[in-house]
Amino acid sequence: MTARVNRTRTLARQLVAAAAITSLAGATHAADWNFSITPYLWLPNIEANGSTDSPPDTDDGGEPAYEVGPAEWLDNLNMVLMLAGEARRDRWSVRTDVIYLDLGNERAAVKSISGPGGEIEIPVNAGTSSSFEALEVQATLGYWVVDEPGVSVELFGGVRYFDISFELDWEFDGPLDLLPQSGSVEQSTKPLDAIVGTNARFALGNGKWFVPLHADVGAGDSSLTWQLTAGVGYSFSWGDLLFVYRHLELEHDPVDVVESMALSGPAIGASFRF
Repeated sequence: MTARVNRTRTLARQLVAAAAITSLAGATHAADWNFSITPYLWLPNIEANGSTDSPPDTDDGGEPAYEVGPAEWLDNLNMVLMLAGEARRDRWSVRTDVIYLDLGNERAAVKSISGPGGEIEIPVNAGTSSSFEALEVQATLGYWVVDEPGVSVELFGGVRYFDISFELDWEFDGPLDLLPQSGSVEQSTKPLDAIVGTNARFALGNGKWFVPLHADVGAGDSSLTWQLTAGVGYSFSWGDLLFVYRHLELEHDPVDVVESMALSGPAIGASFRF
């Protein structure tokens, strides 16, 4: 009798232990990290206004207005990297986004230079060349406040860092009011800003199409920085294919090397989940 009771107790302990292990394994699995990496191609039109130190042989700096479209900068592209990533555990997520652009020997990208003496339009056939190098790194920590099959919404906070450098070389047929006949200026700035924002995803019907949205705003070294992204995506077993339009902007007040910069254009990317 005693032996039977002991066997029963032993079996009960084993069943309880097995149930606890199964429960723990299920909880651990539910809390596993999930990752995604998204290489993408963004083709923005780049517009920038800023200020320069006084070039040699002049008393006043200028304020160059710089604009270049994707068809132009692709021809002068030295290097590009565009990559986003996410690590998610339960409702928490860590995201990062990295953009690096190195454009060189861009002709007639500077439209005008203004200063105390007025504004000078740079002729298309002027002997000007410019280089533009920019690094953008964004890192955020977010929480998915809504996480349903048809709708998901994330709130996040983080930082965005820019490292921007600009160089202008010119050679004109004759001297201008703001610039000597030939010369060069080079400037750089590295603003770091805090940002807050939201990511959202809305399913279209019961199919695999969905609408991805992103919005953020912030300030710090910049007086204002903000970003909007919207488009359409399609889900596969391995991840998502994304077609979006993205606008990213920063402003400085008082004026820094970069008074304002805006990058705006379409993007296509593939997000791989693992």
